[in-house]
Amino acid sequence: MIQFPCGAKMKNRFMLAPMTNQQSYEDGQLSEEEFHWLTMRAKGQFGLVMTCASHVQAIGKGFPGQLGIFSDLHIDGHKKLVEGIKKEGSLAVIQLHHAGMRSPQKVINDVPVCPSANEKTGARALSLAEVKQLKQDFVSAALRSKNSGYDGVEVHGAHGYILTQFLSKEINHREDEYGGSLENRARLLLEIVDEIRSICGNTFLLGVRLSPEKFGMELEEVKWLCQKLIDDGKIDFLDVSLWDCFKKPEEEKQQSKMLLDHFTELNFQNVLLTVAGKIKSGNDVHKILKEGVDFVTIGRSAILHHDFPIKVQADKNFMPIETPVTKEYLLSEGLGLKFVDYMSRWPGFVVEEA
Repeated sequence: MIQFPCGAKMKNRFMLAPMTNQQSYEDGQLSEEEFHWLTMRAKGQFGLVMTCASHVQAIGKGFPGQLGIFSDLHIDGHKKLVEGIKKEGSLAVIQLHHAGMRSPQKVINDVPVCPSANEKTGARALSLAEVKQLKQDFVSAALRSKNSGYDGVEVHGAHGYILTQFLSKEINHREDEYGGSLENRARLLLEIVDEIRSICGNTFLLGVRLSPEKFGMELEEVKWLCQKLIDDGKIDFLDVSLWDCFKKPEEEKQQSKMLLDHFTELNFQNVLLTVAGKIKSGNDVHKILKEGVDFVTIGRSAILHHDFPIKVQADKNFMPIETPVTKEYLLSEGLGLKFVDYMSRWPGFVVEEA
């Protein structure tokens, strides 16, 4: 068992990664398929079960069938989901998300938004008033999550979505207090974290997901932001999505050590660290934990085995089933048909039908 600074206790060191699956309703309400997928992972003994990315504004929807948290109409579904997760002894956490320029126009039936106008995606720039509203909507979504019974929230600042877009000097060309210097580009994320902590209280679990590399993110800037979040004392955990936990950084000047080492060497104080990226087997899990990571975030192997934590705890050499797997196998592991169809886009993951 591990304990977070807020007091929340996690029964083991396995977190279910927040994964896109496209199986909720188009208005953002919870589906039975989504409920079944997530509660089956709680039954499989993931100590922390995190939802897929859940959008905090309708215009921030990133994919069809996305679970929403932007309206009180979503609360009843979330209450049901939380109850189903918690009764298995797992922590229930929701990931707060906004896709920004990555919101497909055909999905939102509107022009996507971004810190600055983006020609490639056709996104328009947010006004300063809209930035303030975006901040408020993240905070309101966190409060809505707390009122739904969640143990906590994770603020999605990774993978090129809107908070990454603010952080990236390649994408963010604003000239107000939310653009320019790194401190300004990080301002929105830091203000969201501060206000969630203030309104949701000190016993509410609060994490932030960040990712180095890609979308114009520089490793040193991400490390600075990690340390800033730690030093500010408002978060309980950092979730660093490394894409691959076992590789060197892409930046040549940073390749004197492994990418993971750049983060485990930070001064975490009492903040906990989890990482994600190709942690597939029992040996992978143990290797990452030995590097000083507090708990692991599992995606691919959690899809293949709803009880991956049980299997790894019983056999440190556990290897997941080889892919491709059949659609029938994935259905038996709790994926709905839409999720299975989505996984068919992953090369070599699902057996191709003749």
